[in-house]
Amino acid sequence: MELNNLKPAAGATTKKVRVGRGIGSGIGKTSGKGHKGQNARSGGGVRPGFEGGNIPLIRKVVIRGFNNKNFKKVYATINVGDLEAFEANAVITEELLYETRFIGKRQPYGVKVLGDGVLTKPLTVKANKFTKQAKEKIEKAGGKAEEI
Repeated sequence: MELNNLKPAAGATTKKVRVGRGIGSGIGKTSGKGHKGQNARSGGGVRPGFEGGNIPLIRKVVIRGFNNKNFKKVYATINVGDLEAFEANAVITEELLYETRFIGKRQPYGVKVLGDGVLTKPLTVKANKFTKQAKEKIEKAGGKAEEI
């Protein structure tokens, strides 16, 4: 018999410690939990951020700025350069952009066309909003930018 032949391997299994079995065991009486207190109880302890009844830091920190989340207008955006993928003289609408996966999710205020990229084909683009640059690039390529 060799040490490497022992099953299970030597030291691999340890006996479960049974707490609270008398003073002589070394983990009797308080069972390793110290002398009473909130954390010695089942389900005890305090929530994260609790500071013993003091005003928590998160409430002391000043909230700055302005949040307009209730009234902001959210558009699905697409760049002029992305419209290059369509055939010449095509009529581009929100439905077509959604079906071809150019916009992932329909937004409550529709589509806004942004002016990034280059357009070389004449296209008729029907959208809710256009940036000034986008409108110029579409019309320069011989197309139409129609606001719905």
